[in-house]
Amino acid sequence: MSVLLVGISHRSAPVSVLEKVAITEDDRPKLTDRMLVSSHVSEAMIVSTCNRVEVYAVVDAFHGGLGEISELLTKHSGLPLAELTKHAYVRYAEAAAEHLFAVASGLDSMVVGEQQVLAQIRAAYAAADQQQAAGRTLHELAQHSLRVGKRVHSETGIDRAGASVVSVALERARLVLGASSMDLEDAATVTTETVVPFGSALTGRTALVLGAGAMGGLAVAQLARAGVDRIIVVNRTLERAQRLARTATEMHGVAAESMEISRMVEAMAAADVVVTCTGAVGAVVTLADVHHALAGRTDKHLVICDLGLPRDVEHTVAGLPGVTVIDMETLQRDPSAGAAADDTAAARSIVADELAKYLAGQRMAEVTPTVAALRQRAADVVEAEMLRLDSRLPGLDPTDREEVVRTVRRVVDKLLHAPTVRVKQLASTPGGDSYAEALRELFELKPGAAQAVAAPMEVAALGELADDFTAAHLGDEQGPKV
Repeated sequence: MSVLLVGISHRSAPVSVLEKVAITEDDRPKLTDRMLVSSHVSEAMIVSTCNRVEVYAVVDAFHGGLGEISELLTKHSGLPLAELTKHAYVRYAEAAAEHLFAVASGLDSMVVGEQQVLAQIRAAYAAADQQQAAGRTLHELAQHSLRVGKRVHSETGIDRAGASVVSVALERARLVLGASSMDLEDAATVTTETVVPFGSALTGRTALVLGAGAMGGLAVAQLARAGVDRIIVVNRTLERAQRLARTATEMHGVAAESMEISRMVEAMAAADVVVTCTGAVGAVVTLADVHHALAGRTDKHLVICDLGLPRDVEHTVAGLPGVTVIDMETLQRDPSAGAAADDTAAARSIVADELAKYLAGQRMAEVTPTVAALRQRAADVVEAEMLRLDSRLPGLDPTDREEVVRTVRRVVDKLLHAPTVRVKQLASTPGGDSYAEALRELFELKPGAAQAVAAPMEVAALGELADDFTAAHLGDEQGPKV
């Protein structure tokens, strides 16, 4: 059984495709259940963020598992398989683990080094665990990935600027609002190079946060640090909006209030910047909503940071005069989304080190059942010989018999100690399963005869399948493709 990853992210697909593939919190349990009832998938975890959808599944066959997950994503997104194939990437076995470690470290994020993805992986793992969709393999993989992410963030400066999708979006909003206050002609296209430093253009402003989830909480914190004067939180569930507004006031010291979703236009009319991240399936902010919000506003520019996937804001809103929409496509092109080369290199080094440790541990786990089977075989031999001794010496004193048993067991333990310790050490090296196979052959530990015997890793049978996969690499393979 090996881990198969099928994913689509900002690196492989445009936002229009990501919107269709996006998996909401409501979708995730249903899709996970469908995977678990399929023929080849025994464990499943879905990582869905604002710029990626990745399915991690434990499968008993590469092509069978790939076909089932592909079909699931095709039905969910409504995209033809050929279109999905064009934008998907596939990783298998150790390559899947390496990718998840890189994602947890922020190396694969749109904004390199951002920490939010670590919380999103934790949430995906918790959801899989609650649904009993994560077994031993995904438990170990997910937990190790979280440790890798924490280590990268604590030992490198990859996130020293506190970069995230939210912070980059708000920096662009700051530039736009600053340019509009300076009467620059095209506020929507300003960059740090085209605007003279003007202090914080968000100071004293009013911000609307639409959505009270994890991204909304991050937006509130970033807005408070940026110096906004007032924050309005709007959410479909008023209680969650009230809770986030209280947090904004108590923890960040900014005036905050909550409103029902029915008052969204009213809140937008008072705002200078809107951050929307609802996770809704369709548009939440329509052209008519913004028209009504802008009615009576003559000298105020409105910046909308649409961080939803799918989009929360209708496309046509971006064409309104006095309105700038900063969406995920805009952020994909933002040059500030990178991290310093030295910090990135250090993070990649940690990922490589942790991957080696993880794989060594997995290889040792593979050989442990074989060692257990060997010791059980030895125990069975000792038991058989003692029964034989009992038949030959029926009058043997119980105390003497017990001493014989202890002596024979000590001899067996001493004979087995060195080879079993050594085979575990050798198993942690590449190709280490061959040593376990040698034990199975030498001591006739046939799979099935001893239930604990570990079968050879599937990756060994499939050769290079453990290396990086992309859809293009599978072009000449038979069977289902993504």
